[in-house]
Amino acid sequence: MRSLWLETSPKLPRFPALDQDKETEVLIIGGGMAGVLCAYFLHQAGVDYLLLEAETVGSGITQNTTAKLTSQHGLLYHQLKRVHGLEAARSYLEANQAALAQYRHLCQEMDCDFQEQDAYVYSLDRRDKLEQELDTLRALDFPAELALQLPLPFPVAGAVRFPHQAQFHPLKFLAALSKDLHILEHSKVLELRPGAATTQRGVVRAKKIIVTTHFPFLNKHGSYFLKLYQHRSYVLALQGAPSFPGMYVDEAQDGLSFRHWGNLLLLGGGGHRSGKQGGGWAQLTSVAQRHFPQAKEVYRWATQDCMPLDHLPYIGPYSRHTPALFVATGFQKWGMTSSMVAARVLTDLVQGKDNPYAALFSPSRSMLHPQLACNALEASANLLTPTVPRCPHMGCALKYNPQEHSWDCPCHGSRFSQAGKLLDNPATGDLRRQPPPQ
Repeated sequence: MRSLWLETSPKLPRFPALDQDKETEVLIIGGGMAGVLCAYFLHQAGVDYLLLEAETVGSGITQNTTAKLTSQHGLLYHQLKRVHGLEAARSYLEANQAALAQYRHLCQEMDCDFQEQDAYVYSLDRRDKLEQELDTLRALDFPAELALQLPLPFPVAGAVRFPHQAQFHPLKFLAALSKDLHILEHSKVLELRPGAATTQRGVVRAKKIIVTTHFPFLNKHGSYFLKLYQHRSYVLALQGAPSFPGMYVDEAQDGLSFRHWGNLLLLGGGGHRSGKQGGGWAQLTSVAQRHFPQAKEVYRWATQDCMPLDHLPYIGPYSRHTPALFVATGFQKWGMTSSMVAARVLTDLVQGKDNPYAALFSPSRSMLHPQLACNALEASANLLTPTVPRCPHMGCALKYNPQEHSWDCPCHGSRFSQAGKLLDNPATGDLRRQPPPQ
């Protein structure tokens, strides 16, 4: 179940582990795309920094992305206008277009399979939703178009097309970007307190700390255990499927996505809330057999994404009470462009600079949204479920995932192997007792 990117990437630079106490101006915790980009921009600015990664660079969610670089995040802009207003939607679009432009600039000097592609969000039967999105995009003066003829193997009501978006190989990009940065691997943070992070081999003291660990692991501040849930999705890489240009995603949360890498078609979907049942690889295999019967599966992998309350990531101070602690999370399936947005915002903030998008993404904005009640009810129900094993993060009842042979938390998305080894955060350690065999 290793991703295409992991199987086809060059050998990433390796970094030593922390072996003594250190001091730095800015400490970054988490070596995925967001954390490495933060390190890169601080390095370019001449700021003293250090990045700690629990395993190796890019070994978490980044290696399992579909690696689309786009400002088109589903039919999002109508939702942003409805919830936050037109100017918020404009700022979100500007921030992500700027992120795309930054990737385009950086990738000019790298061999990372950067390709410009148009992006499409299609709907099987809701032309009205496409028209709503287009109306908002016209108000934002963005040149989106309605596309009625798509090369997909099934009929659709149409799609919203974003021109001049892109795709790339994320681990080739990270390999080139990270090679000269100040990074320590195999240095898991066990405790975080004001101005210091403790690992098994030493303490790092810092004036400012940035947490880019996908799901924030510090529960004391920010209420991220209420503001986020995780959504799991699956990918097949198919050889011998028809090739067609563009990147495609269904507007429905449980729909399909398509993009190509070389001669492979990446078919995504089967999604569900982590810890719940869903289509998974079985659904994708059925789709592949129906629409691409001559194709051969050569890779399969899965990932999960943090979903916020209100369609916006959380990027900025961890909470109102932690002015020297910062976070980036809630990228809602669009982690590549969101990582770049986060890196530009956070590296400005830790240097004391104003950033035009900081207020939009502030983690301290209102939590009063319908999804908050859903998250709280889900957590309450699982906390009261009298079963074992329990998640060490906050005690929720784990559910067995037969497709991936793992124990998954429906509350916050932590995952564990059958033997109890931690696979995905926000939990920070293995299960204390081995689950019963299945």
